[in-house]
Amino acid sequence: MADALSWQVSDSTLILQGELDRVTLLDLWDQRSVVLSGIRYLDVSRLERVDSAGVAMILHLCEMQVRNGHGLSLMGVTDRLKTLITLYNLHDILPTDTPLAS
Repeated sequence: MADALSWQVSDSTLILQGELDRVTLLDLWDQRSVVLSGIRYLDVSRLERVDSAGVAMILHLCEMQVRNGHGLSLMGVTDRLKTLITLYNLHDILPTDTPLAS
């Protein structure tokens, strides 16, 4: 069974932890509008695993924030997630060069 996905908000950063996949993302999907309120950064450095559904979720969260007149910068992108972003040719949509804030 997949490890649970958990999240927390710190200032304007949404921090995801655990596994972000088709099984674990449903709770976040259901709460996405509330969770994204005031969020400018998405810290993915604590994700142990991300599948294609997880990448789609990240993409959707970024698009939601753009539609809401904000933006969402990714922080702490791992090499594995960078590989998925490259495979799906999403560099222009999901830039991976935002450093992790201290």
